[in-house]
Amino acid sequence: MIEKALGNIAERILALDEASLSSLWEKYKTRLEDFDTTEEWEKSAIIFFIINSVRVKNNIFNKQVTNHQNKTSQSKKTSSDTPPYLKRVK
Repeated sequence: MIEKALGNIAERILALDEASLSSLWEKYKTRLEDFDTTEEWEKSAIIFFIINSVRVKNNIFNKQVTNHQNKTSQSKKTSSDTPPYLKRVK
C-alpha cells in the first residue's frame, strides 16, 4: 500500500513543470534554513527535497540522453569516415 501511494505521488510530481518547481526553490530553501519544530517547517523540508529530486533527475536524464546521442553520432562518423574497400578493375 505504501509503495503504491509513493508511486502515485511520484506520478503527480513528474507531471509538474520543472521551471515552476525551480521558481519555488529559493522560497523553500529559506524556509528550510529558518528551522522550527512546526509541521509547516517539516512540509517545507519535504517540498524542498522534492524540488531538488526533480532537478537532479532531469540533470541525470539530460546527461544520459546527450551521452547516448554523442555515442550514436560518433559511431556514425567513424563508419562513414572509413572509406569502403574498393578495388579498381580494368
